[in-house]
Formats: sequence, structure tokens, C-alpha cells
Amino acid sequence: MNIIDSLKWRYAVKKFDTNKELSELQIETLKEAFNLTATSYGLQPLKLVIIKNKKIQEKLVPFSWNQQQILQASHLLVICVKDNYTTQEVENYFNLVQKIRNTPDEVINPFKKFLTAEIAKKTQEELYISNKNQAYIALGNLLTVCASQEIDSCPMEGFTPDKYDEILDLTKDNLKSVLVLPVGFRASDDYMKDLTKVRRNISDSIIEIS
Repeated sequence: MNIIDSLKWRYAVKKFDTNKELSELQIETLKEAFNLTATSYGLQPLKLVIIKNKKIQEKLVPFSWNQQQILQASHLLVICVKDNYTTQEVENYFNLVQKIRNTPDEVINPFKKFLTAEIAKKTQEELYISNKNQAYIALGNLLTVCASQEIDSCPMEGFTPDKYDEILDLTKDNLKSVLVLPVGFRASDDYMKDLTKVRRNISDSIIEIS
């Protein structure tokens, strides 16, 4: 399928086939796609938790508005941000830039100084909001990659982050869960799978300025 056909094929799955699992190659593709997601300044303030454990998935269902896709899915992806985000993240980023690109200090330092000041002047709440916005970019990227690989998915905001953080023990890694994405393969009896996609006309969605 070309990318438009893939996006037409995609929908938010309501019921997954519990007998089908993603292959290791498919999971590796999603890992790479997540890691290649565009983020502000390239700082990558996100982590992806990949769960393939039915006992844990079952524990999370009551804290996911009882959405059964959490348990049915082959894998459950949880996008997280740092709970406490500091200027050390900038330091780590530029150390990586130098390691990979061998960029000299005189080139790096002005931008590094700017970013350090930008992070330092923001409150933790402001940084959390900014980083959470980056998580939506990653989610969109994962949805598109899933569609291109004929992997089904169901993006979710409807869950209780504090309970996820507790069950997944995310606080030990200074993480907070922000978005959830069950992935797998649609069930043959999912009532949504054969419904025509409902979208506005392109002319109602797009404004072109010449």
C-alpha cells in the first residue's frame, strides 16, 4: 500500500486478535521509528516503555477506563516524559553531538549556552507541558509507521497516569506516563474494521495560500 492507502486502512482498533503477536522485526521497526521522531531542538525528552506481559497489562485495564484493548494487544506502548527535567539533558545532548559528529566546542557552545538558559528559566510544569507536546509528535509518528507496516493500533489518552507510574514503577527512572498505544492486529469481529472512514472533505480541512 502507498502511504495514503495505509492511512485510510488505519483506524482506532476496538478489539484486537489475542492469538496474533507482532514479530521481533516489527517491534524493532517501532523502536527505531520512535527513536527517529522529530523533537524540539533534537533533545528527545521522551522514553518508550514496551510491555509484553499479560499480567501487567491486565493490572492496567482498570486504570485505562476498562478499555480491553490494553489486555488484548500484542504489545502495549507507553510514552513517557522525565518527571524532573534539568539542564543536564542539554549537557548530555551536546556530549552526544560531539561524539557522533566530532563538532568543535566553538561551534557547539553558543547553541548549548542558549538551550541551557532556555531550560533553566522554565518551571518544571512548563517543561512538563512542553515535553508532553513532544510525546504527541512521537505518537503521530508511531501511528503512521504502524499503518505503513499494517500493524493495528489504538491511541489513548484515557488512562490514569499516576496508577500507570505506580504499576510500572516508573518513578525509579524519573518518568511519568503521558500517552498509551496498544498495538497488534485487529480481530475479525471488530465491528469498526469494515466501517467507512469518516473525514471532512479536504476543502473543509485545508487552506491554501498562493
